Amino acid sequence: MNREKLEKYILDTYGIEPDHPWQDEPDNTVFRHQINRKWFALIMKISEEKLGREGRRPVDAVNLKCETALIGSMLLEPGIYPAYHMNKDHWITAALDGSAADETILMLLDLSFSLTAPKFKKRDKSQSDMI
Repeated sequence: MNREKLEKYILDTYGIEPDHPWQDEPDNTVFRHQINRKWFALIMKISEEKLGREGRRPVDAVNLKCETALIGSMLLEPGIYPAYHMNKDHWITAALDGSAADETILMLLDLSFSLTAPKFKKRDKSQSDMI
């Protein structure tokens, strides 16, 4: 999967437009929930060495929030790495150069979207009795 396919999937599936919060880094794109403004994906261009690979070639990658219990097994998958520049207990990085399976990236994206979604509190029973 490449950057363009992932951005199109996000727009088509969630209706979320890309955000470019860093004017001096136009290759960094954030996708966030409209209600709580939490990020669920950060697409960036980084060098291979930042992923722990050999080389300095720039590569597109995406940071995604992940369940802590799942991170260890996901790191065994090709193209999946410890989170770059994020909390490695809660985030993971996937290379967008074809080394990670499209299905894996989309599964992680959907998980990240749900983990960062707004949480709606149940109404207090005493309040609902008053209505």
